[in-house]
Amino acid sequence: MIVPIMGNVFYSITLDPTVWIFDDRKILLSDAFSDKGRNSEEVDDLELASQRFNREVFDVKMNRPPVNRSISKLEGETILKNSYVMPLHDFIKNAEVKASATHAILVSDEVETEISIADLENGYFLFAIDGKPIKENGPVHFFYQDGSNKDKPITNIKQIIIH
Repeated sequence: MIVPIMGNVFYSITLDPTVWIFDDRKILLSDAFSDKGRNSEEVDDLELASQRFNREVFDVKMNRPPVNRSISKLEGETILKNSYVMPLHDFIKNAEVKASATHAILVSDEVETEISIADLENGYFLFAIDGKPIKENGPVHFFYQDGSNKDKPITNIKQIIIH
């Protein structure tokens, strides 16, 4: 259920989509290809950054240990009813793709699909359907940011190789 990013990168990293259900960066599948999804990403990033700053500055100054926000029962029930995608931008940025890289290959059981680095970085991985990890044709499905393959995503992705 893990997806390694390797190849022409400074840092090979391993993605674990099974834990993304608790990640604040996830986006509802229904919002991913609308303006609402893109605008909320920017607002969420700013809001998360401000929360992190406040927690680090004010909690440390007052000698309180930082505490992760827990999920309420209602939020937990809502999470388990929806399908989610994860933007790939942060993961590709953390792997630090080398300047000489020209494309990425999404490796599945039977097919290798070549896409541009920009499409990969701006794309989404579907990782949960109805709040559950994707087991059939999983662990993740790839969607282009514009939703052009919304009805036929790239499935069975087992690894990403940067060339």
